[in-house]
Amino acid sequence: MKITTPGRRFLLYVVLCLLASFALLVYPVYVIRPFRAQGVRELGVALAVTRYRAPFMVALAAASLAALFWYWRREGRWLRRTASAAAALAVAAMGLASRVNIYELMFHPLGPPAFVAAGQSKLDGDEMVIAIHVGPAARAYPIRNISYYHIVNDLVDGVPIVATY
Repeated sequence: MKITTPGRRFLLYVVLCLLASFALLVYPVYVIRPFRAQGVRELGVALAVTRYRAPFMVALAAASLAALFWYWRREGRWLRRTASAAAALAVAAMGLASRVNIYELMFHPLGPPAFVAAGQSKLDGDEMVIAIHVGPAARAYPIRNISYYHIVNDLVDGVPIVATY
């Protein structure tokens, strides 16, 4: 396939940059989402993408900006220039968005936990809990309550602890 016009060539470059940026941004989020089983291989790929995507995002943003400057000099119509600038900026925006760690936003700790005596608890007998025993104090954190946040900060008999799941 031969692409001859500058507009089509630019469109091809920017669409490839957009698709690659989108894949680098979305794939780890898709794989490492909560309450989903992950395979060893796909998790390894997602973690590798997360670890090494910054230089690729910079390269994609640079490539789309270079294509934009190349196209900008050849295209005289302002609407096409504006659209091309928006496409190149979208690639850069995905690069910036990839720097946000959504898991830190999603898995923030619960507020201070509240407790009741074991006899007053409304837990099922088969309920899974994380149990902590420090000195004379004991705590049980139901898994179903902390499964979304994954972190509970608490003070047990004057000792700060973190229960994680």
